Amino acid sequence: MRRPKIGVFLHLVWATWDRLPLLTPDAEHQAYRVIGAKCRELGVEMIAIGGVTDHVHLLVRIPSTLTIADLVKHVKGASAHLLSAQAEERHQFFKWQDAYGAFSVSPRDLRAVADYIAHQKEHHAAGSLIAEWETSGDDGD
Repeated sequence: MRRPKIGVFLHLVWATWDRLPLLTPDAEHQAYRVIGAKCRELGVEMIAIGGVTDHVHLLVRIPSTLTIADLVKHVKGASAHLLSAQAEERHQFFKWQDAYGAFSVSPRDLRAVADYIAHQKEHHAAGSLIAEWETSGDDGD
């Protein structure tokens, strides 16, 4: 049986509530683990993930059966569920903003985007950001 060959690559960006620095190293690790698991469950190939204390970047290849909105809903929902439960245990708070940015990526640009995502902390520390790729759709952008 033949299957469609789909090469739809997306760079997704979303932020914490009010861009608060809620992604501590432990929360970041937990979020990335859950996002990866949810991507696998949805049949999404996760190529790169990275971010800083107030936002996440995700580079993926999505299947033809999944919309961008559904992917974002599921990865943000799964990670928010875990992180908010863990925060409550410590009498803290966690929430993602509703908005997100989604950018199509050409196969020839995958390496550059993956590298940018993998080195988010360095780019933010050095101020070597690509403004368009930092947009998550929130009012602060």
